[in-house]
Amino acid sequence: MDTAKEIIRQMESLANERQRLQLMRFFKTGKGEYGEGDEFLGLKVPQTRDVVQSAKDTPLSEIPLLLMSPWHEVRLCGLLLLVARFERLATRRLEHDAEAVMKRDEILEMYLQYADQANNWDLVDLSAPKILGHWLLLPTNLGEGSADDKRLVLDKLAQSPCLWRQRMSMVCTWKTTQQGDPSWCLRYAEIHLHHPHDLMQKAVGWMLREMGKRVSIDLLRDFLRQHAHEMSRTTLRYAIEKMEEGERRKWMAIPRQ
Repeated sequence: MDTAKEIIRQMESLANERQRLQLMRFFKTGKGEYGEGDEFLGLKVPQTRDVVQSAKDTPLSEIPLLLMSPWHEVRLCGLLLLVARFERLATRRLEHDAEAVMKRDEILEMYLQYADQANNWDLVDLSAPKILGHWLLLPTNLGEGSADDKRLVLDKLAQSPCLWRQRMSMVCTWKTTQQGDPSWCLRYAEIHLHHPHDLMQKAVGWMLREMGKRVSIDLLRDFLRQHAHEMSRTTLRYAIEKMEEGERRKWMAIPRQ
């Protein structure tokens, strides 16, 4: 398969009505819920990944047709194709290669252009760390290629009224944390610390927990000493989830002001 139409036909042939109804409930597609109106074919993620593997040579120009699909799984396929393409261009051998840098930037720009199509938490979480987060660690020709220019990209997402763009700015820091850099996580955790939506509260706590586990538990404790009194209980519970029970009780006992 090397065209969007072929990919969509293949995915539609795998539709499963029972699984479709289950997914629509799980991803909160009812009226007034965060995924309101989203449509599913009923494919499990491994099925979509199998399609991605068979379509890995799809031209970049075809991917927007997938990203604009009304089908959730087709949009996921488009995002995973971007992820796969980006990762092939981000190996150590190609990290500083001029053509690879240019192509990675092209993928990032497409990802940002169609960011609103990643309109549920799974679509964000399966793509943002591996495209946006990885890009933060690599050379780029966008702007002057500085850390300040990269922060501007994330700040724009963080300041967007779109919940999913906001989540991108937080969840993408999983990749930088994995590489030992806590600064991105701490910056966007502070920016989103008072977010009213539970999906963002969970994302902030999750990223803080990962930062504590992969970089420094003491750095997490320092952050909590400064902010536990103003954090939502959801964020705090997620952030301290891997601590010993006694320490978890201590943090949860801090009154919220």
